[in-house]
Amino acid sequence: METGEIRYLKSLAKQYPTIALAATEIINLQAILSLPKGTEHFITDIHGEYDQFRHIMKNGSGAIKRKIEEEFSNSLSIAEKKGMATLIYYPKLKLKQVRKQEDNMADWYKVALYRLIRVCKNASSKYTRSKVRKALPKDFAYVIEELLTGRPDVSDQEAYYNEIINSVIRTGRAGELVVAFCNLIRRLVVDHLHVVGDIYDRGPYPNLIMDTLMKHHSVDIQWGNHDVLWMGAAAGNPACIANVIRISAKYGNLNTLEDGYGINLIPLAKFALTTYGQDPCEAFHLDYREDEYDVKDAALDQKMHKAIAVIQFKLEGQLIKKRPEFQMSHRLLLDKMDLGKGTVEVEGKTYPLQDTSFPTLDKEHPYDLSPEEAEVMERLVTAFANCGKLQEHIRFLYAKGSLYKVYNGNLLYHGCVPFNEDGSFKKVQVFGQAYSGKKLYDVLENYARKGYYSIDPQEKEKGLDILWFIWQSANSPVFGKYKMTTFERYFIADKETHEEPKNPYYRLLEQEEAVNKILAEFGLFQEDSHIINGHVPVEAKRGESPVKCGGKLLIIDGGFSKAYQPKTGIAGYTLIYNSYGLLLAAHEPFESVEKAVQEGSDIHSHMMLVHHSNRRITVADTDIGEEIRENIEDLEKLLCAYREGSIVERQ
Repeated sequence: METGEIRYLKSLAKQYPTIALAATEIINLQAILSLPKGTEHFITDIHGEYDQFRHIMKNGSGAIKRKIEEEFSNSLSIAEKKGMATLIYYPKLKLKQVRKQEDNMADWYKVALYRLIRVCKNASSKYTRSKVRKALPKDFAYVIEELLTGRPDVSDQEAYYNEIINSVIRTGRAGELVVAFCNLIRRLVVDHLHVVGDIYDRGPYPNLIMDTLMKHHSVDIQWGNHDVLWMGAAAGNPACIANVIRISAKYGNLNTLEDGYGINLIPLAKFALTTYGQDPCEAFHLDYREDEYDVKDAALDQKMHKAIAVIQFKLEGQLIKKRPEFQMSHRLLLDKMDLGKGTVEVEGKTYPLQDTSFPTLDKEHPYDLSPEEAEVMERLVTAFANCGKLQEHIRFLYAKGSLYKVYNGNLLYHGCVPFNEDGSFKKVQVFGQAYSGKKLYDVLENYARKGYYSIDPQEKEKGLDILWFIWQSANSPVFGKYKMTTFERYFIADKETHEEPKNPYYRLLEQEEAVNKILAEFGLFQEDSHIINGHVPVEAKRGESPVKCGGKLLIIDGGFSKAYQPKTGIAGYTLIYNSYGLLLAAHEPFESVEKAVQEGSDIHSHMMLVHHSNRRITVADTDIGEEIRENIEDLEKLLCAYREGSIVERQ
């Protein structure tokens, strides 16, 4: 046995100092391998839609209902099963409603608890007792464990259960126990959550979504371009900050910044009033929701919208000129405007401008900020850098996130793998070197992390610039379009200029050769591997399917954001990967928590079986299973070392 291996086994022997302990651990690990794999839940393009997100998280995209159906089938009425589902989703609110309607709460508690125990047993059956024990709420850990497992030394188990439940009711803790069971069921039904990008922008509450994700027991995030934009803003990139504020203004969500994150926008508001006070800013109308926006703010918000948009175009122009290797000179448009004629030249063609009022624009130096604009940006950069809540959320994105992830045989990413028209991977220059495929993802992620964490000024500056590049470059995997036509949408009426041609990737999605090439590039060669993708909404109302290439690629962006729902016709897709296969859920819009509790209404979802396994998938078939097998192999070597005398047991 080699010296390095002996050293490792001696270290392992500190955990398992005897043959008995090592052998017991091998037996335990071997048993875990035979358990059904945990359920994975995939969600993407949430875009600040907290209510819909929260409900889908609570119902597990229908997983809770399936557990109730499995356990009770025809023994409960449809109304009873709906009521039970609502109780598990929103236990505190449902209890409040029940207490107003029920005369005998003791009887109701008994029935509810017995039913919850059954569902909880079903949900916990695929886990070891140790894992379930770790998930138990502290206040009721002992009680719940007794109710789930029983006592082998008690002959009348029903009487034993009755005594526990009666004691809980008698001591006034039944309501709390119901809540604890409901929370535990939701925790056990979904073992792991994947968020395939774009938590931020458009919707009003990304901060609440981030708070929820930070409390989740097991989650990973694949950054979308909107997430990277906020990461760049938090890291201090002025162009990213301007984009974040502009988008917030456009969708009537400046309260997200001011109230959700406590970022002071007064300097921008004062500047906008002073500079654009007499300007109607008609091109900068707001896409707000009437039921969620105070229209008295609209006039000021439009002025702020224009003020920050002009600043954004200037800052982006500075970046494009600073980094010619980004190959974005075709997006330099401020110097192509002729305000006297009221026109702008875009890619060799001249168009009339819808707005010619640019009081801060220096004709000779159109990309320079005015002194007032520079002061506003300086204060905004400081505000973003010093926002504790935002920095906490962004650090979580960095800790739990990446540009892509390979997990249990599936490849997850938000946008695309950039292709050339001929089906080859596109080579992209990043600071003097060419990268494509997986290597492009890796180098961009490396610089994205440097932009936030590096203490080397030059590397940090490169990283800050790359964060903006990832947001909107044609060569960015998470953007994947030829250009972002923000300028054209504000200033040019011709809708042809608003088009954002997609990377050839989106044309090649149905070609098995291209999809297999991507999977192989990321080390996946199994026939049952899949690509799980977000970013571009699937137009279900026009008959477009999220299932591409015979099920090898799944685009699960179906319009979670209300802004996209008129286009998609649905309110998003989510994906469930359980021990039987892959289930795709197409969701209709969520109405409200109040209606869910009062009427037992749920998001109506259409389920589609994407992949069915011929045998039940076990832990042995997963990435964790591979780790367990490696641990077993190491422990078996330790056993051999004990028995050969290479390592001495410590009794």
